[in-house]
Amino acid sequence: MHYRTVKAVTFAIGCLLAAGAIAADSAIESKSPSGAAANPAAKKAAAPVKYVDINSASKAELKKLPFIGDEEADRIIAGRPFLTKAHLVTKGYISPGAYQAIKDMVIARQDSKPKK
Repeated sequence: MHYRTVKAVTFAIGCLLAAGAIAADSAIESKSPSGAAANPAAKKAAAPVKYVDINSASKAELKKLPFIGDEEADRIIAGRPFLTKAHLVTKGYISPGAYQAIKDMVIARQDSKPKK
């Protein structure tokens, strides 16, 4: 009797999972008549990403980044210019955890003017 109960419960769970997968597939495939995705959030995902340049950003702009407070912003400004954004962590300006949180949000543009 125990074997049949386990088998029936396993079958029921499998059916529920299959029904959920079918529902998810049909929701993904649903499109408006114009051919665009029915979900308006999909349109917002294509918005361009605005990066913070660590070589020219103000203190206020730097502080908007996660894990960057007054002290970290001051250290970043004092350590300019950076050749790469990785120098923030390799030179000890911010912690590795903070760098992991902001690495996709920052860039390190170089000055295009030649030095005399």
